[in-house]
Amino acid sequence: MEPFRPKWKGVMTDRERFNNQMHYEHTDRCFNMEFGYWDENFKAWPMFRDNNIVNNEQADSFLGFDKIVKVNGNTWMCPPIEEKIIRETADKQVIINSDGLLAEVPKDQHDTIPRYMESSIKNPSDWDRIKKEHFDVDHPDRLVNVDILKKQHPPERDYPLGIDCGSMIGKIRDMMTFEGIAYAIYDYPDMVEDMVETCCQLVEHLLDQVLGHIDFDYAWSWEDICFKSGPIVSVDFFKNIVVPRYKRISAKLHQAGIDIWYTDCDGDVRPILPYLLDSGINCLFPYEVNCCAHPSELLKEYGRELRIMGGVDKMALGQGPQQILKYMETLIPLVERGGYIPFCDHRCPPNVKQEDYLYYLDLKEELFGIKEA
Repeated sequence: MEPFRPKWKGVMTDRERFNNQMHYEHTDRCFNMEFGYWDENFKAWPMFRDNNIVNNEQADSFLGFDKIVKVNGNTWMCPPIEEKIIRETADKQVIINSDGLLAEVPKDQHDTIPRYMESSIKNPSDWDRIKKEHFDVDHPDRLVNVDILKKQHPPERDYPLGIDCGSMIGKIRDMMTFEGIAYAIYDYPDMVEDMVETCCQLVEHLLDQVLGHIDFDYAWSWEDICFKSGPIVSVDFFKNIVVPRYKRISAKLHQAGIDIWYTDCDGDVRPILPYLLDSGINCLFPYEVNCCAHPSELLKEYGRELRIMGGVDKMALGQGPQQILKYMETLIPLVERGGYIPFCDHRCPPNVKQEDYLYYLDLKEELFGIKEA
C-alpha cells in the first residue's frame, strides 16, 4: 500500500536523527513520530477506514512517520492468567483478565478503562501462590533467542532500537488495583517490596541475555503510577523501594552504553521526577500536559538532564486549527534546543477531526521539518 503521506525529507537516518536529538546535538530536522490513536479513530477517520488501517503500527507506516522500534521482553506474568468471561448482560461483560482481575468491560469492546472489581491478590499467601505459578524467573518462555534478534536488528540498521525495562510498580498496581496497592503498601509492606524485587529480577534476567549482543539506542519502561494529583504511591515508598531497583537496572544499561531511558507514565510526575532522574530515567513519555504542566516548565527547571517525548496537548488538537497553531508555536524553542520530540500527549482521541489532525501533521512538518535552501 502506498503511504497516505510521504515521509519527511531528510539527510540523516532515523537512528542518527533520534540519537542526536536526544543528546542535544545537530539534526537535519525533528524526529517525526506519534504515539497512536484510540481504536475508534480507525473506524471514524475515513483515511484509516477506507484503507483498512486497523492499528497503530499500520498507521505509522501509512502516515510516513520515522521508524522507531522496541524489543519487548517477557518481564511480567509467565504464563498469564487465563482470561474468562464470568457473566454478561446485554451491554457488559464481567471477566477475569490476564492479570487476575475481576473487571467489568463493555461488550462491544470500545476503548474505555474497565471497572476493576477485585484482585486475585489480597494478602501474602495469595502473592506466594501467584508468584510461584506466574513469576518464575527461570521459566523457559523467558529465554530470548538472541541470534534471531541480531538478524532482525543488524548493527547497520537505520532506525533507533529500544530495550524493554519493564515496570517496577505500575504493573503491580494493575494487578492489585488502585485501592489494593494503596492499602497493601501499609498493610503488607514486605509483600509489596517482594513484588517490586521480583519485577526487577525479571528485567535483569532479560537485560543479562541481550545487552552486549545488540547495540540498543535507548531503554523504555511502562510505569503508569501518577494521575492528575500526583503519584498514587507515596514519595517515600517510591524513593525507598522503587528507586534502588531502578538504579540496578540503570547500572546495567550504562555499562552497555545506553544513556537514554524513558518511562511511560501519565499524570503529574513532578513529585517523583527528581527520583526518576536520580535513578537513571531521564526522559518522560508521552507527557500529559493537562495533568502536569507545559513541557517548557520542566525542561527549563531540569535543563539538559531531562528529555521529553510527547507533550502536544490533545485538548488543543480537538479545538481546531487556531488553537492547534497557538499551541504548536509554543513548542518551537523546545524543538530547537533539543532533547524534545513533539507528539500527541497520549493516544489521539476520536473527538479530534481527521481534517484537524492532518492540519496538525502539516503544521508540524512546516515548523519542524527540513528547511529548504
